[in-house]
Amino acid sequence: MLNTIEKLFEKALWNGRFVVVVSVIASMAAAIAIFYMSTVDVVYLVGHMLHYADPAMADEARRLLHDQTITHVVEVVDGYLLATFMLIFALGMYELFVSDIDEAKGSKASSKILVIESLDDLKARLAKVILMILIVTLFEEALNMKVTSPLDLLYLGGAIALIGVALFLTHKAEAHGKETEHPGD
Repeated sequence: MLNTIEKLFEKALWNGRFVVVVSVIASMAAAIAIFYMSTVDVVYLVGHMLHYADPAMADEARRLLHDQTITHVVEVVDGYLLATFMLIFALGMYELFVSDIDEAKGSKASSKILVIESLDDLKARLAKVILMILIVTLFEEALNMKVTSPLDLLYLGGAIALIGVALFLTHKAEAHGKETEHPGD
């Protein structure tokens, strides 16, 4: 009797992993929504850019349009990176907790996207996307930054240096991980 209850309980626990499907569906929906919004932003951006070549436009207005366009392009890149984050999260959670994605087997793209064998693999992939989002956000803020003192430039330089260090450490950790996986290569 106790053995039967234990088996039923373990089966319920094991099947409880399927609750992850809710987060997979929600993450995919969020990714699709963000991809859509970013694409609509690109369409509007292109529409506004048609005025850039207007010879009647004053130099100051053209400069303002140029700066706004650069800022909007950075925002669009940020949106696409966030959508990619959600997509990787959804695929990774599904593969870790539910099942391998049969459609992906044998696909060249899957070897680049779905090399997620553990929660640490998923976290590492997501951390890289988050780092890229932070870099893009810093770039966006730097474009809008009003430099009022030399200290402002020092802060900006420090932020850029910290990003460089973060990228260096990320690549170094990735290279170290590959060495420990394949020590004889």
